[in-house]
Amino acid sequence: MELVRSIGADHVVDYTQEDFTRSGPRYDLILDNVGNRSLSDCRRALATRGTFIPNANSAGRWIGGYLGRAAEALLVSPFVPQTLRPFSATDKGEDLVALAQLIEAGKVTPVIDRTYPLSETAAALGYYGQGHTRGKVVITV
Repeated sequence: MELVRSIGADHVVDYTQEDFTRSGPRYDLILDNVGNRSLSDCRRALATRGTFIPNANSAGRWIGGYLGRAAEALLVSPFVPQTLRPFSATDKGEDLVALAQLIEAGKVTPVIDRTYPLSETAAALGYYGQGHTRGKVVITV
């Protein structure tokens, strides 16, 4: 939690101690990078016109993984007032330039958990696969 606060978060929830879907504020946006709550639980924590973006496998649901979770959001979205849509990214050169400028200005600080040389890529993937990284795992070339 301290790591997240140190990079600028205004509000941090310790999901091991608190169920954010049952208490606290209603959120305009939930970007779910963990997938440890059901879609209906997350919708309960959303504002009436909030947006939910699943970016992880749902807890206990290994069949279908992220694609199953994204499909579930797309199927439910037309029937609820909230927006439920899967995460998508597009590569835009101007976005990368803007991001580089923010990093250079000290307004964005990337969090790097560990760095591995290219020859240790298998070890890096093994570490990442444990699911407990605290930032990015970087392979140096």
